Order: sequence, then C-alpha cells, then structure tokens
Amino acid sequence: MTDHLTVNLLSKPVYDITYNDSFNELSKFLSGFNASDKKALVISDSKVASLYLDAILNVMEPCCKYVTSYVFPAGESSKTLDTVRNCYEKLILEKFDRHDFIVALGGGVTGDMAGYTAATYLRGIDFIQVPTSLLADVDSSIGGKTGVDFDAYKNMVGAFHMPKLVYINRETFKTLDKDQFYSGMGEVVKSALIRDAELFELLEANKDDLFSVDRDVLMEIVYRCNLVKKAVVEEDPEEKGLRAILNFGHTIGHALEKYMEFKLLHGECVSIGCIMASYISMKKGLISRDDLDRIIAVISRFELPKLPADIDIKNIIALTKNDKKMVGNTVKFILLRSIGDGFITKEVSDEDMMDSIEFYLKEIN
Repeated sequence: MTDHLTVNLLSKPVYDITYNDSFNELSKFLSGFNASDKKALVISDSKVASLYLDAILNVMEPCCKYVTSYVFPAGESSKTLDTVRNCYEKLILEKFDRHDFIVALGGGVTGDMAGYTAATYLRGIDFIQVPTSLLADVDSSIGGKTGVDFDAYKNMVGAFHMPKLVYINRETFKTLDKDQFYSGMGEVVKSALIRDAELFELLEANKDDLFSVDRDVLMEIVYRCNLVKKAVVEEDPEEKGLRAILNFGHTIGHALEKYMEFKLLHGECVSIGCIMASYISMKKGLISRDDLDRIIAVISRFELPKLPADIDIKNIIALTKNDKKMVGNTVKFILLRSIGDGFITKEVSDEDMMDSIEFYLKEIN
C-alpha cells in the first residue's frame, strides 16, 4: 500500500487520505494549507478528547493563527441539531469567518456532525477529518456525507461537503476497545461483500480473534476498505445511483438501531443487517448456502449482541420505511450476486425482510 490515496471529483483531485504513524505529519499539510492565517476549531467527544485532544492541539497551535476546541458528551445521543447549534455559537463567539476551518477529531458521530457544521456555517467552510475509530477509518470519514439524527430518524438531516484531508493515524488503533473495534468491522465486512472478495478472504484467513491482528494487517484492512469507498464515491459523489451500494446491511440495520433506541452500536446493527441481506440473497438464488455460511462464520466472530427474544418484527419492518433510502414507497435494498459483488434492487418485499429476521433470530441470535 502507499502512504496516501487521492479522492477525485469529476476526474480532478479533491483531497487525500493519508496514512501516518503519529499526528506530527499533520503540520506539513497545515503549512501547505496556509493555516498560519486561519483559525481552527477542533470538535471532539469527551472520550476521544481525553485521549488525543492535547496531542493534536500541540501539533496545530504552532501552525495556525488561532486554535480552540469544542468537546461534547460521547455517544450517538449527542448527534443532534442541538449540538450543532452549540458549535455554531462557539464559531460565532470566536469570530470564525469563511477562511477558517474545523477539524473533526473522533469517530463517525464526530465526523458526521463536525462535517455538517462545516457544511452549513456561513454556507460552508473547510474541514479536516481525523478519524480515531475503525468505523471512521474505513467508512464514515470518506466521501463527504455529513449529517445528524433528527428525533429517532438516523442521519435524516445532512449535506454533502467534502473534507480537505482525511488524516489516519495508526497509533489510534491502540486505544480501540473491543466493542468499537467490532462495530467498525461491520463496515469492513460490508465493504468486502459488496466489492472486494479478496478482502473477505483476508478476514477468513485471520481465523484467530480479529481484535488481536497486528497493526500492519489492520492497516491493510483499512486501506482496502478505503479503495472500495474511493471507487464508489468517485463514480457517484452525491448518491444518485451506485453509491447506494454502500448501504448493504444498513436498511434493516438502521431500523434495528432505531428500534433498540440506539443502545446498540451502528456497526453491530450493520453486521446483523449484512447477515439478513445475505440470507435474502441466498433465498433469491443469488448466492449459495455455502456462501451464506462463510459470511455468517466471519461475522459471528464480531461478538454480536443478542437481540430481544420478543422483538417486534413488524415494527422493525415499518421502521425501514422511514429510512432516507426510500424511493416513494419502495425501499432500495442491496443484495449480493456473489461475495464481492453487490447490487441495488427494489425487489425486496416485507415478507423477504420478515423471513430474514426470523432466520437470524432462530439460527444466529
């Protein structure tokens, strides 16, 4: 793998994804970004800030005109317009203008929310993604989708706003706890199943606890997922067609998140949704039972949480109708032709989803 990937828009370079061993190399980008004439707001959650805020401020302060920070309580419950409002207030009181920028330091919640703040403050200012979770490394920090939850509706308010840089620091792998690691693996296996059969084989080959893989293997996993996301985003930057393929496992997954009142992690729900979508693919004769068993074998190593025995299947299916992926009254669903070959369809019925949930509860849960 190289030390960076360049993401293009209309065949023109827009930003780099860089792979680093510390935060120190960020100073080189900031120098080329004319940060000495700019103010910077670092947005982070309380957990990540306790680990990395001081380190990144120490790198940024000599490079920027002025640096400040805003820290919000960790968790999906903070991913709201109220938190964005607090960020706006901070920017206004600190007199940030359109030449200044935001740094998102954290996981998917931070990246989505800080990106949305950047997209909407003064009709758009620059921002940098510094992901610190596996989920953000492999998926949410890349592609320019930003947003917040609205009541029980996940990512219902948002905007497309490309970052100036995605800065991945492999040192942050050290502080991944097992729950967050396996949540990120939900997005990893999604990437493998829709576009990278060799990545799926890499996951199969590491038969020991995936949480224990060394950092070089983990960086290879991140890099391969980034290649998948880059290719899809470049072809469809605003999700008007192909990019919806990245939602494999998310239709029922998002509904589960809502049903469980966000008590389960996003990636956990995606992993469960991937098994259900794979089951539907098998029932429609698209993949074999052997392929389904291989998928279940890999995902089952992610220590998935148990779903309630009395789960309301009809309610979960009803919640899929509130998803932003709806087209009229039809759910855009992602299925598999084979491992590594996902596609978009509107031919998944409520009965198909019900069967897949019942299968999961009976055979996996």
